[in-house]
Amino acid sequence: MAHTHIISAFDDELKYLQRRISEMGGMAEEMVSQSVVALVNTDTELAEKVIAEDLALDEAEREVGEKAIVTIARRQPVAADLREIMGAIRIAADLERVGDMAKNTAKRVISVQGTGVPRKLAHGIEHLSELALLQLKEVLDAYTSRQADKANSIRERDEEIDAIYTSLFRELLTYMMEDPRNITTCTHLLFCAKNIERIGDHATNIAEMIYYIATGSQPQGERPKDDMSPSVGSGESKS
Repeated sequence: MAHTHIISAFDDELKYLQRRISEMGGMAEEMVSQSVVALVNTDTELAEKVIAEDLALDEAEREVGEKAIVTIARRQPVAADLREIMGAIRIAADLERVGDMAKNTAKRVISVQGTGVPRKLAHGIEHLSELALLQLKEVLDAYTSRQADKANSIRERDEEIDAIYTSLFRELLTYMMEDPRNITTCTHLLFCAKNIERIGDHATNIAEMIYYIATGSQPQGERPKDDMSPSVGSGESKS
């Protein structure tokens, strides 16, 4: 629960961090949505726009980190205030990585522009991204409201995205086995699907941090996982 500090400047500093996190969340959501639209429509112009926007998200993360460090040094916060500031650093890092996943997906658009994306496979990518975007939107809402129960509920639904990703992974492998001409396109789509699945993981990271900010404790139990596919694309470059 928010409370007012004797030094009003401290409240302003905390509100600044919260506002920047919300802005970063909006930027990340838009980048993910646009990267998938660019992919399924082979829209290279939109893909280039997403790639360029990643720089702004990177800069926002740096600003949050710098402001947080200055605030810690100046105010020496403890308990809930310290959790709030450290949480902002961690959440900003996850949102920056969401932007990287969107950027990496956008980069693949250029690679598939010669062949396009089969409609059936495009539908699978769109469905996966819809789930990931819903999870991201809900976790950002939970950050604004500081609802620990809602954050924990989002965390427990992580396996839904994993299950869809595993199904799409198998479908892409089937396409490659049926016709070797599909191998190049499907390989790029495998990386895109993994990027989107990773967005769900980052949303779950944020949910766990929100729970910690609100309660001072970690969520109980292991994080649900239902991804039975081999690891693909998780090591894609940030550049």
